[in-house]
Amino acid sequence: MSSVRINESPNHFMVLDAIGRGVKTIDKIAKVTRLDKARVELTVNDLIVQRLVIRTEKKGFLGRTKVELTISHTGLQVLNAKKQELDKQWQQVQQWYNNGQTQQVQGYMDNNRMWIPMMLFSGIMNAMFFMSMMSMMGLALSPAESGLVGGEGAGAAADSGDTAGAEDGSAGADSGGADSGGADSAGADSGGADFGGADFGGGDFSF
Repeated sequence: MSSVRINESPNHFMVLDAIGRGVKTIDKIAKVTRLDKARVELTVNDLIVQRLVIRTEKKGFLGRTKVELTISHTGLQVLNAKKQELDKQWQQVQQWYNNGQTQQVQGYMDNNRMWIPMMLFSGIMNAMFFMSMMSMMGLALSPAESGLVGGEGAGAAADSGDTAGAEDGSAGADSGGADSGGADSAGADSGGADFGGADFGGGDFSF
C-alpha cells in the first residue's frame, strides 16, 4: 500500500482531476497540470495503488500497447469531496477579501498556499480574482501558480476534458466528472474507509 497521504497532497488531486476530465495519458496529464512527467508517473502509481485510478492497456497502432487511465468510482467521490471542501474555503476567502479583512486572507494564504495550484487548475478559484488579490497583498506568484494563470492557464486544463466521460463511459466519468458535487454517486458503496463522514468503498486508503 502507498505510504503517501493522498488527502494531504495537492499534486495527487490535480492529477486525479485531470484524469477525471478525460486526460488519459501521462504526457497529457503533465502538460495540462504543468507538473514534471516523472512526478506525474509516481503520482499516478500512487493513485492506482489507492484504487482511485484504473490503468488499462489497449492495442494501439501496429499492435503497440496503449496505456489509458480512467478515474474509478471511488476516485470520483474522493475528488468531489475534496473539491467541495476547497470550494467552501475559497468562498470564505472571497468574503474576507470583499469585506477588507486582509489579515484573515493573509492567514489563509500562509497556511494553505500549497493548495492554490489545485484550486486554480480545477476552476474553484478565478485566476483574475486571484491575481488581483495577490497584487493587493503585495505577494508574488509561485512558478506553479504563474504556469496555471498565465498563457493557456487553467482554462487549458478544462478544455482538455470537454469530451470526458462520454468516450468510454468508465468509472463514473460521465456523471459530470470533477464538476459534480458527488451527490449522484452517494451511497453506491458501503464499507471501506471513512472520509470526513462519508463512506467510500473500494480499498484501503492511507488518508
